[in-house]
Amino acid sequence: MRLADAHVLVTGASSGIGAATARALAGTGARLTLAGRDRERLAAVASATGGSVLVCDVATQAEELASQAGHVDVLVNNAGVGWAGPFVRMPAGSAERLLAVNLAAPIELTRLLLPGMVAAGRGRLVFVASIAGAVGVGQEAVYSATKAGLMAFAEGLRHELDHVPGVGVSVLLPGVVDTPFFVRRGAPYTRAWPAPVAPERVARAIVAAIRDGRPESFVPGWLRVPARLRGAAPGAFRMLARRFGRAQGSAAPDGAR
Repeated sequence: MRLADAHVLVTGASSGIGAATARALAGTGARLTLAGRDRERLAAVASATGGSVLVCDVATQAEELASQAGHVDVLVNNAGVGWAGPFVRMPAGSAERLLAVNLAAPIELTRLLLPGMVAAGRGRLVFVASIAGAVGVGQEAVYSATKAGLMAFAEGLRHELDHVPGVGVSVLLPGVVDTPFFVRRGAPYTRAWPAPVAPERVARAIVAAIRDGRPESFVPGWLRVPARLRGAAPGAFRMLARRFGRAQGSAAPDGAR
């Protein structure tokens, strides 16, 4: 897809993967609309990229966001939140918040903006999921479930759009990304391996997915190995997972904006 002069809406654009994606897209000549909850940080990203700012909470203001954004050629569903800890200790309301931001909001934004892409015969839907959605992560059960649901939604949508020329779906599955996400969710990432990757690396993968029509991208690429093993040989995967263990946050990407 040609990105020059394409209108791209990026959610969760105030920091982390979203901000890095905005900067990467600015270099392609795309016209950017940056959505997020932090007005000051969004303004800083907009100043660096030439994008316009829409301050909103995607969980409760998806319709307003879509209306203000207008016709969108590319939707980057990146906004998300996390929570880490034993599921039995998860506070009331936390699961609902994760489901609303990570899963329901991207579905609703897609419902609102996809018809315009179909009518124009041109568009790309990008979903920033997580390796956690492909393999499941201990002490992040709800987060993993929201990302797995996002991946299943994207796959189903991809089948529906097979007959629609010019409109496609891309899913990104990052691993550990060096952003404030872990601190904000209340559980810093402390493992030496795998080492976090820079958000700019994920941003480059997002741009490549849009430009080249890639349906699925793992960042880093070796993460496709555990994802494929989980699907092809779940027993072996679980044995290895028990043997080597998975600390809190070992697979969750940047999310909270």
